[in-house]
Amino acid sequence: MDLMKKVVFVLILWASNAVFSQGCSDAGFCTSENMKYGTAVDSIKHTLKFGVNHGSADFDISVFGMYLEYQYKITEKLNIGTRINYINQTKKTVSSSSLSDGFIIADYLVNPTVSASVGLKIPFTDGNVKENGMALPMDLQPSLGTYDLIFGVSKKYKNLFFALGYQHPLNKNNNTFVKPSSSNEFFTTNQFERAPDLLFRLGYNYSINSKWKLSPSLLPIYHIANDTFEDVNNQEVQISGSKGLTLNASLLAVYSLNDKNAIEFNLGTPLIVRDARPDGLTRSIVLNLEYKFRF
Repeated sequence: MDLMKKVVFVLILWASNAVFSQGCSDAGFCTSENMKYGTAVDSIKHTLKFGVNHGSADFDISVFGMYLEYQYKITEKLNIGTRINYINQTKKTVSSSSLSDGFIIADYLVNPTVSASVGLKIPFTDGNVKENGMALPMDLQPSLGTYDLIFGVSKKYKNLFFALGYQHPLNKNNNTFVKPSSSNEFFTTNQFERAPDLLFRLGYNYSINSKWKLSPSLLPIYHIANDTFEDVNNQEVQISGSKGLTLNASLLAVYSLNDKNAIEFNLGTPLIVRDARPDGLTRSIVLNLEYKFRF
């Protein structure tokens, strides 16, 4: 086990120091409680979280985000969580800022080592925010504009945890962006339809002392089909290369101020990416800072 800890930790440190030109593909469920920690139900009734994050995206886009999350323990085995995200995306003189998505996720503790989750992602925009009357590309849209079903299960074994998740979009969005023929940036995403994602996480929870905990993890996400758009003849066109694997590495560090207050640092970066990422979720590196209050 000591050798495994060293290998995983070295991988994470190596990834943390790299800055890639391509990046993560995560429509939201990577950061759900069950998918991130390998656990579902807290021992305390209420949990309130506030976080801020910053990332670098494709095409020199800078991304800043905030979120507010509340979790309520209904029973010893069941809790429900809600989360609201805000995002600002900027490329030179063009920017968009808005509430992006909301999440409702229920977690159920099957037994002391197995947790299951089911949830819904709710968009606050339709994926067709405009600038000067022109639709922005998906890379600058605050939301994918889709309602998504989310399913997940996690298993803990000593300090290791494994998580498997599935996220399924229920609708096309209303995006009307058409890539200019003279541009090498972005993808045409008129009436964009995003394919589902399958996620797996392998993580290791390690307590340095009573205050500090580390959790390095590897996170493969498989986009199970090519995304599509509609051409000028309203014919569905597949976006070649949008199907495939993204492999991410992350390092989560938690500092406990006391029994009810904690600060969490999270860094993620990709190791393998898909050839095409028309959804605009690409991140070369993401830094997240979170404050958690339990009461």
